[in-house]
Amino acid sequence: MKFSHLSIFLCLELISYSTEAQPSHATYSLLLKEFVNDEGWVDYVGLGQNRDKLDNYLYILRNNHPEDTWSKEEQIAYWINAYNAFTLQLILDNYPIESIKDIGSWLQIPFVNTPWDIEFIEIEGRKYDLNNIEHDILRGEFEEPRIHFAIVCASYSCPKLGRNAYIAETLDQQLEAAAIDFINDKQKNQIAPNSVSVSKIFSWFGSDFKKQTTLREFLNKYSKVRISKDADIGFLEYNWNLNDQAVLR
Repeated sequence: MKFSHLSIFLCLELISYSTEAQPSHATYSLLLKEFVNDEGWVDYVGLGQNRDKLDNYLYILRNNHPEDTWSKEEQIAYWINAYNAFTLQLILDNYPIESIKDIGSWLQIPFVNTPWDIEFIEIEGRKYDLNNIEHDILRGEFEEPRIHFAIVCASYSCPKLGRNAYIAETLDQQLEAAAIDFINDKQKNQIAPNSVSVSKIFSWFGSDFKKQTTLREFLNKYSKVRISKDADIGFLEYNWNLNDQAVLR
């Protein structure tokens, strides 16, 4: 009988539940490499046909809630992966759709009944929605603005969904790479020395980027084009269309 690499990884991870301080995210990396391309577009059709691969990873997350004994890096990596993986579940549960914003009530009131307020996530008996993970945990507990370039809400204007899970050992390098990639992506940000229009992410979460510096200085830390001190910074409209490979075919 032949076993896939994913099956072997899953078996090892399930066996190690009782001994690991934190779960491995190896099966998630295999899934991302199979169903996400280099541009961050997701093969939702293929993933839906292999739903067990995502369900197996979500099972691992549901049975391994972060503990205070975990390092900061372990906790951040876990919650970034959880946000992105459970977002994939939410899309598949409602697929086909044109946008994540099509999920839920047609009249969406922030913090009441948007897709990000649906409590569909259960981890060791605790209920969460995507807003809990993003705002209460990742933004609320960790002063790490680069998480905004790592969590992906399944839309054109979001950062790319990477093809590797976030892991504690390389978290800083991964977040640095995500920041550089996103800020220099001309589809997401238009940066010239004296003319700057950037993602609405920098407006919605402006306080996260300006805690220790200005927005201009934060952008210049990662931008390949140096922004002039006199340049005004504007914000682009956000495109909520689904990051679906099907539209590329």
